[in-house]
Amino acid sequence: MIKQYFIQAWAQLRQQPLISAVSIAGTALSIFLIMLVVMMQQVKVAPFAPESNRDRFLHVRCMSIGNKSWGTSTSNGPMSVQTARECFQSLTTPEAVTIYSCLVASKPVSLPGQSATGIDLRETDDVFWHVFDFAFTDGKPYDKATFDAAQPVAVITESVSRVLFGTTKSVGREFLLGHAPYRVAGVVKDVSTLATTCYGQVWVPFTSTGLDKDVWSEGHMGMMSCTILARSRADFPKIREEVERRRLAYNTQIGEDGWELIYRNRPYDQEKNSIAYAANYEPDLKAERRERLIIFIILLIVPAINLSSMTQSRLRQRVSEVGVRRAFGCTRTEMLGQILAENLVVTLAAGIFGLLLSIAFAYLGNTILFAQPYSATVNPPAVDASILLHASTFGWALLFCFILNLLSSGLPAWRASRIGIVNALGGKLY
Repeated sequence: MIKQYFIQAWAQLRQQPLISAVSIAGTALSIFLIMLVVMMQQVKVAPFAPESNRDRFLHVRCMSIGNKSWGTSTSNGPMSVQTARECFQSLTTPEAVTIYSCLVASKPVSLPGQSATGIDLRETDDVFWHVFDFAFTDGKPYDKATFDAAQPVAVITESVSRVLFGTTKSVGREFLLGHAPYRVAGVVKDVSTLATTCYGQVWVPFTSTGLDKDVWSEGHMGMMSCTILARSRADFPKIREEVERRRLAYNTQIGEDGWELIYRNRPYDQEKNSIAYAANYEPDLKAERRERLIIFIILLIVPAINLSSMTQSRLRQRVSEVGVRRAFGCTRTEMLGQILAENLVVTLAAGIFGLLLSIAFAYLGNTILFAQPYSATVNPPAVDASILLHASTFGWALLFCFILNLLSSGLPAWRASRIGIVNALGGKLY
């Protein structure tokens, strides 16, 4: 039966090449646009190395602090190491909490006597390497003893290692970060810029640079963010409750001098964190989802209206065929199912073409499509195949194809199935 539907669908395509080409192109364009929207969202929330635990992440990128003397005004931005340790790294419910620089910084690296190369630097603690699953190809990450001792060591990517040393095996060798000597502790595979939380090209202990001393608001605010790794998503409510208790306790402590930390319902999960852009603003996740849903509906309905007209046009030329089949015992349900199935074959073919087109565009146009707002990186966005060629991507494509098929052929198929046998044999569609 399925093979017969394919044969009939192919025959219809060959009989009406112009209408068929327009139908496939319209469907492919619709799927193409929808999948671009899906992929732009997917790269923000889908787990991929070294952020394979995104479904268990809670983020505190920044916060606000107020003072009684300021009235309703607040200071907004990243936190200090002291605040991060007191309010988050002391939590007992999570599996781990890491503290790291809120942004990557563009820094020069070089060997003595050689020209410098710009890289993206991120400064972290030792827990960072437990929360994020980097793929080490040489050496290992710096440990707590090295971090506490503020030793000038670094983890670098394979690309940086090749630029500096001509090889990816460079553990133990020294280079200049700015003008300070650092020793390579480990080498990792290159990281996509779409891994926004942990991305970098060189990682060093923030104790070795003095970034932990860059503070303001009497040491409560600074240049740090943190990520909480929960044991499971089921622990999120418990973690948030413990976070709030720590905040109240910390505010009691600093409230003697008039200070108060304001979280605005942080920490955020991966999805909410991906749309958060300011410390003094809590993103509206429901509104964001509604906007995406409206976009999907528009991208489905507009081509569906056009495709419905084309489906109706094809059926006008098949009225006699419908009548003959009805005369030989084909039921209305069977007629309806056959027309839907034939149209679904065309829609799926166009959907696959649209999906491949969207993936190709994502690779070729990634600089524009995946551009990061307020990005400080020196590299354009890098698209990893594991991000785009995900099972959910194909699942979404198939779902949209199915919905588009129902929207575009459902009403014409229903009307065709309701045609009386006499009228159909006489060539009348109604």
